Amino acid sequence: MFTEFLTQFGKYLLMLKSMVGIPENKKMYWKEYMQQCVEIGVGSLAIVVIISFFLGAVTTVQTAYQLVSPMVPAQTIAQIVRDSILLELSPTVLSIVLAGVVGSKIASELGNMRSTEQIDALEIMGINPAAYMVWPKIAASLTIIPCLIVLSCVIGMLGGRVAGSASHILASNIFDQGLRQNLNLFNIWFMLIKAYVFAFLVGSIAAFFGFTVNGGALEIGRASTKAVVVTCISILVGDYVLSALLL
Repeated sequence: MFTEFLTQFGKYLLMLKSMVGIPENKKMYWKEYMQQCVEIGVGSLAIVVIISFFLGAVTTVQTAYQLVSPMVPAQTIAQIVRDSILLELSPTVLSIVLAGVVGSKIASELGNMRSTEQIDALEIMGINPAAYMVWPKIAASLTIIPCLIVLSCVIGMLGGRVAGSASHILASNIFDQGLRQNLNLFNIWFMLIKAYVFAFLVGSIAAFFGFTVNGGALEIGRASTKAVVVTCISILVGDYVLSALLL
């Protein structure tokens, strides 16, 4: 088991190393990068908005349910919702969701190209397949996923504001006041650090499992499933490591 892990991890590092190099055609690489940005961003936008809104709404309702003491100011609910969204809900939960949405797409796309020998054709033409097929996907993930996570934070707080007002937990002006109180700016930086680390994990792990597929349609499905599972576990482990080191 451990030997297999080391073997796969070594192949993963070799893939990352092989994609570093001078592009054969910069316009071709740029076009592929922009296409990946559009596909990741547009394809994930709807689910990001929906999940983020209801994450904020549910967090507000559940926080108000637990803070039953009249000694606790109402603004505290907004502060807890804000910090929960910044520190954990948006970067971690959303990255796990994107591992399924974006990661499975990347793995299946590369796996299909491997099984139909399109990657072998690129090698014959003198194009570095790891650089041309993997690098734009990882770069697009590093560009778009942090933007989606920042958007998720905004939508999540908006969802908490709407839920608080709609359920008569606290008025909108009180919620806004709580959002501004005792804000630790490091929480925003911590959220961004997690966003970039998780974006790299989502893009690179999915690309690795798709790029190294060996077989037909059945193996592509297994690789996509394995990519999502490994990415989710890596995100959770990375979440703990970053929290232990930085907080």
